Amino acid sequence: MVPGNHKVSKQVRSFFSSSNQLVFGLKIGQKIKDLDKRLHEITSNRIFVQLQVTHEDVEFVRRERVTHSFVREDNIIGRDEDKRAIIQLLLDLDPISTENTENVSTISIVGFGGMGKTALAQLVFKDEEVQNHFELKMWTCVSNSFQLDALVKNILKADNLDIDLLQNELRKKIDGKRYLLVLDDVWNDNRGKWLSLKDLLMGGARGSKILITTRSGKVAKITDTSKPYNLRGLSEEQSWYLFKKMAFQDGKEPTSSTIKALGEEIARKCKGVPLAIRTIGRMLYSEHQETKWLKFKNNKLSTIRQEEDDILPTLQLSYDVLPSHLKHCFAFCSLFPPDYEIPVENLIKLWVAQGFVKSSNPNECLEDVGYEYYNELVWRSFFQEEEKDGFGIIISCKMHDLMNELAVKVAGEGSRIIDRSKTDFDAKRLLHVSFDFDVDLSKWKIPTSLLESHKLRTFLFLRQYRWGKSFHKSFCATIASNFKSLRMLSLNRLGITKLPKCLRKMKHLRYLDLTENPIKRLPNWIVKLQNLETLDLKWCGSLVELPRDIKKLIKLRHLVLEGCYELARIPPGLGQMTCLRTLSMFVFSENSSMSKDSAGLSELGKLKDLRGKLEIRNLGYKKDMVLELNYDGAVLKEKRHLYSLTLHWMGIERENSDAVEEESDVIIKSMEALQPHSSLKQLVLEGYPGARFASWFHSLTNIVDLNLLHCDRCQHLPPLDHLPFLKSLYLWGLRNLEHISAEDKVKDFAGDEMMMMSAASPSTTFFPSLESLYLRDCPNLKGWWRNETTSASASSFPCLSFLNINNCPNLTSMPLYPNLDRLLLESSSRARRRDWKPHITPRALN
Repeated sequence: MVPGNHKVSKQVRSFFSSSNQLVFGLKIGQKIKDLDKRLHEITSNRIFVQLQVTHEDVEFVRRERVTHSFVREDNIIGRDEDKRAIIQLLLDLDPISTENTENVSTISIVGFGGMGKTALAQLVFKDEEVQNHFELKMWTCVSNSFQLDALVKNILKADNLDIDLLQNELRKKIDGKRYLLVLDDVWNDNRGKWLSLKDLLMGGARGSKILITTRSGKVAKITDTSKPYNLRGLSEEQSWYLFKKMAFQDGKEPTSSTIKALGEEIARKCKGVPLAIRTIGRMLYSEHQETKWLKFKNNKLSTIRQEEDDILPTLQLSYDVLPSHLKHCFAFCSLFPPDYEIPVENLIKLWVAQGFVKSSNPNECLEDVGYEYYNELVWRSFFQEEEKDGFGIIISCKMHDLMNELAVKVAGEGSRIIDRSKTDFDAKRLLHVSFDFDVDLSKWKIPTSLLESHKLRTFLFLRQYRWGKSFHKSFCATIASNFKSLRMLSLNRLGITKLPKCLRKMKHLRYLDLTENPIKRLPNWIVKLQNLETLDLKWCGSLVELPRDIKKLIKLRHLVLEGCYELARIPPGLGQMTCLRTLSMFVFSENSSMSKDSAGLSELGKLKDLRGKLEIRNLGYKKDMVLELNYDGAVLKEKRHLYSLTLHWMGIERENSDAVEEESDVIIKSMEALQPHSSLKQLVLEGYPGARFASWFHSLTNIVDLNLLHCDRCQHLPPLDHLPFLKSLYLWGLRNLEHISAEDKVKDFAGDEMMMMSAASPSTTFFPSLESLYLRDCPNLKGWWRNETTSASASSFPCLSFLNINNCPNLTSMPLYPNLDRLLLESSSRARRRDWKPHITPRALN
């Protein structure tokens, strides 16, 4: 300020302050105009907006989930005749045309969207007769892309081969074999492209078939289909049956004649299209008041003027009635291309990062609320084809291609998938962008038009395979300079070894994906990203160190370290990160001199809300530290949300055998302190140095999968025989194990075989749920029991269907397995065949 001008400057400040109503009014008027213009743009272009979730909305999504699937045969209505007809065409060994002498013929299922072409093809594909008829079965979804290299990659499930190698591999795979190949959802009507693929598929044996599903009769024609199978809509009777199944509890007919009449009219309006019937039926499931059904008929259904091949207007009805937060979540899925396997856990984290998931309860986990949102969308048929792991946890889902089209439509200009052909577009209103192609950063740059999107919230790579070492710092600099409002940024597989400093500018970032990069250390400046909620470092195999001040990321909810096996330690202060829900790996320092710079199990114990998977590595890492380790602090017993736990011990150094007994007592005591919650479903023990196990194994009443790896001193197993849900038991490298059970096998008073354990009851089934048993590298294993003198009973191993025995040369006898389907013997006692499907139950392996 210039000296002596205090009076003038005061007058200037007064003129432009709110006390001057003239200037203040002009300012506010202009702001109102700008705001009105912005609201009009949002309304007209359906850009994502942040809306508060009302109490009514929250209650709406907490309704109990009712699941269904297009793939399950009992849920597919009215397609029995179609299924039989397609199977008859597939099993016909002669080509459809008598003039056609080719070994491979093509069958096309043609029908417009939502008719159930894919569901019918899936029914046919899994039919037992079809499975037995074809030596080789393959399935791939084609959708809009018909690039030869991409198609062959999908057929072979191979990623890293060039087209010459791909062609050779495909020919080798099908040569001389009678195969079935399903090409689902084909749009290509370029005959040249089809012939290029067909040339590679002609090496199959006579009777090989290519089954195509398509919306286009032209596609069927250019693929040499003699007579396409035109899939018709359901009859009125079948439509009403399916509608009842979707709209009314247990599929029962409504008692109200008015609602029944309205329902029949709605079912007719859906024109026999199963997807439309399912979607509208689900939408009306909880609305059983006559006034609401009449209102729907008069105000919603009457607006549809649906063409035969366009059911989007019908599907949009179900979108229109969604609460606002679910609309945002669904529209966000426009970032995923057709047939993309959407990872559900990541999807929910993305929703949270964008602020779509809300809860009025501060103690409620947002991810749990997000799963409720997801379940509601599944229940309404917005998602389908869920994949679950062996523990019943949802891994991925897909969207029907019509639902995908609907998501793109409602997202409008706020969302876009960028591929090689889409580089010039209007990005001013763009908020969310994904990239669906494999690029080389040495040759590819962010499209110039995208740089105009200064309010971008999502920058997502979907499926890149060969980024290699092509990373350039300028790429991150461009992102940091132009997209400062990003909430989600994925830099996966970029070949990053050092995180560029320019990313410090990303103050709003909530989700940072650095998976599969050869990065060695994270810089300490990353803790300045105070809004960060998810830091994904999965399979960063070179990572040795986390930031020393990582505890300052107080909002961090997910620290994903799966596969980071070079990580040397976890910095201290972990217990202060009370928002953490995911910590996939906890590592003790191997260097005792660094123990003060490493977090201990007591800090892990403070993280009471951990969920998912947890791996604790480097337990018992040094002989002179065994007595000092305090495992009680982990309080794993209280972590009820963990479903998978891995405990990994480093090899304990021993100077002489005199200390072994004392050491064993300490080891078993430390293991007792690591007792997990009884809800645990998977337990992996690797390198456990004790001769016996903790007593808490009997409490693992929900365990499904148990793996004991390289437990060299183990002499026998803990009691496992009556764990009710144990399906898989994997024993690898138990070099001292002679018998799986330390007890003798005896007869009960009725004369039946009984494997008596300390906690066993004579009336209890032995291993009631075990399906798979793996025995590998157990050189001293002789049999199940020390003394085996009687025959087996029907109550032993009733579910065991798969037995794999590898490198157990002294194993001479095993129990009878009444339902065994497959036995693999490799490098075992007098084994003659590697793959044997016994017709009778084996007892002696010699």
